[in-house]
Amino acid sequence: MTRSIASWLNEACEQLRQCDDNFRRDAETLLSWVLGKNRVYLFTWPEKMLTQEQENKLAESLVRRLKGEPVAYIIGEQEFWSMPFYVNRHTLIPRPDTEVIVEQALKHLPPDSRVLDLGTGSGAIALAVAKERRDCRIDAVDFSEQAIEQATKNRDRHCLENVSIYQSHWYQSVSGSFDLIVSNPPYIDAEDEHLSKGGLSYEPYSALVAEDNGLADIQHIVNEGQKYLNRHSWLMVEHGWQQKDAVQDIFIKAGYHRVTSVQDYGGNDRVTLGQNSE
Repeated sequence: MTRSIASWLNEACEQLRQCDDNFRRDAETLLSWVLGKNRVYLFTWPEKMLTQEQENKLAESLVRRLKGEPVAYIIGEQEFWSMPFYVNRHTLIPRPDTEVIVEQALKHLPPDSRVLDLGTGSGAIALAVAKERRDCRIDAVDFSEQAIEQATKNRDRHCLENVSIYQSHWYQSVSGSFDLIVSNPPYIDAEDEHLSKGGLSYEPYSALVAEDNGLADIQHIVNEGQKYLNRHSWLMVEHGWQQKDAVQDIFIKAGYHRVTSVQDYGGNDRVTLGQNSE
């Protein structure tokens, strides 16, 4: 026996309430996805009856969510910078706080710039910048072949021809010089207890964790960055909310100038940037 939209939503919220702070939003997102409708439709037609096929798909999705799998992986999509992005378990889920690095990139980009995005994942940062600045050329690289595949799908989805996507372990296959380098690298300590909890346990370990208390990849990106930056150009990296001092120290010791950090929307130190003097 099938239920109405309103009935399913009420029951799903009751189940999710015990394990999910955003239970209402997640239930609505799953239902919208299965129906192929936006959330306004749910409130306009609450009496509409679900088909048995829809009920079955919703039941499967709800079980996955109750086990802790992020909604973005269940539906295969996440919004970032008001753009829909395909995601899967080979890429991190783009987070709202990462939009801060896009904002900083746009503030520091001169006209007709060349940009490098290291560890692009789904391509969120690179493609958001490319959308806003079609005069710029962006190289987006990642070591993971699966990530490159997702980023390419997202580039084609948004018809952003000013983005080149290719495989590279950080700078290994990169050539030329850039007016800006951005990166959201792995920065979580392998001993961090949050790795085994909630949605993080579903995300790719290699995209989350770095050696040396989460700082190893940041250190490599910063230390090598000056070889690829034009004079007076900027490098900026996302990092953990407690890593500001350590990351600023890495920048300063590497010889960057005007080193500063920017907070995310929750008031946590999230992005550090420095200017190449050479």
